[in-house]
Amino acid sequence: MNQLSARLPAGRKTTRVAHPLGATAGAVAIAIAVTGALAAAAVGNHLAAKRTERRNPPAGRFVTVDGVRLHYLEHGQGPTLVLVHGNGVTAQDFVLSGLFQELAGSHRVIAFDRPGFGYSERPRNRPWGAEDQARVILGALSALNVTEAVLVAHSWGTLVALRAALSAPDRVRGLVLMSGYYWPTARLDAPLLGGPAIPGIGDVMRFTVSPILGRLMMPLVLKKIFSPAEVPAHFREGFGAAMSLRPSQLRATAADTAMMPLEASKLAQRLIEVVGPVLVLSGDGDRIVSCERQSRRLARELLGSEIQIVEGAGHMLHHTAPIAVAAGISDFLRQIAFEDAAVDGGVAPEPRATIEVAGL
Repeated sequence: MNQLSARLPAGRKTTRVAHPLGATAGAVAIAIAVTGALAAAAVGNHLAAKRTERRNPPAGRFVTVDGVRLHYLEHGQGPTLVLVHGNGVTAQDFVLSGLFQELAGSHRVIAFDRPGFGYSERPRNRPWGAEDQARVILGALSALNVTEAVLVAHSWGTLVALRAALSAPDRVRGLVLMSGYYWPTARLDAPLLGGPAIPGIGDVMRFTVSPILGRLMMPLVLKKIFSPAEVPAHFREGFGAAMSLRPSQLRATAADTAMMPLEASKLAQRLIEVVGPVLVLSGDGDRIVSCERQSRRLARELLGSEIQIVEGAGHMLHHTAPIAVAAGISDFLRQIAFEDAAVDGGVAPEPRATIEVAGL
């Protein structure tokens, strides 16, 4: 029997005391059930990730740098542009927005999957801060015989682009920085979304509950990153949410989210060393990073920079205002070419520090 009865004097009630073996058995049963559910979720998520990869095979090529295999897209001819994507997405984000194709009409455009995203590797035995990612991308460019390039970066990718410019100023001809985060602020998303990057418990999360929670949260996430604009139809239809929710990419996304304030803090001390030409692009309604406290401040403090603000756009301005963004970048690139010609002809160009406002 699982209970013991205590015999009491006459007239007193009998008290039943739960046997400890019963509580233990219940706890074991619950533990077995939870373990089984987690195991089932892990198997299901693993199979879903493999199915997603079969449906979305690599669209580009691979280059291996320092033991790290990077996936990249390449198209066009002319001066080289390197596109560096933000957090949670892949190089395909630039294709989906149309920016890749637009710029490839007059340039050689290379877009990398940053380490851990898409089909690029992110070994666990080494750090992956912005400087580390920049080093690998610069190595990949050397392998692709690129001696000089303009870097076009979005969101988290701006940290990588700035680190590349600081590490190899002779190889980075210019910077286009979209919706960037340059000075640390208090961010709730770092502790809330960084769980899958924690060794041990994070591995359990990203193979079990994180993909499920990610699917549930995706509509709210998309609404915020595009706000105040609506999520465009082309993004709703073409964004591969399933690719972003694979366990491997969840770890990279969580790690970059958790590291972002620290990476910005380290970089902020060296921003004064960045010398233009730099084009800063931002949506005036960005609810992920403040246009005023980040982009406008950067344009004020960087020598040789200019800024273009897209009215009514949020964080994903290259999707909601692709024409304005592409035109701004094209004008910037023509200005760089003009300055190069002026320098070659012995005429020193004047520093640029203008502010332009582009509407949707």
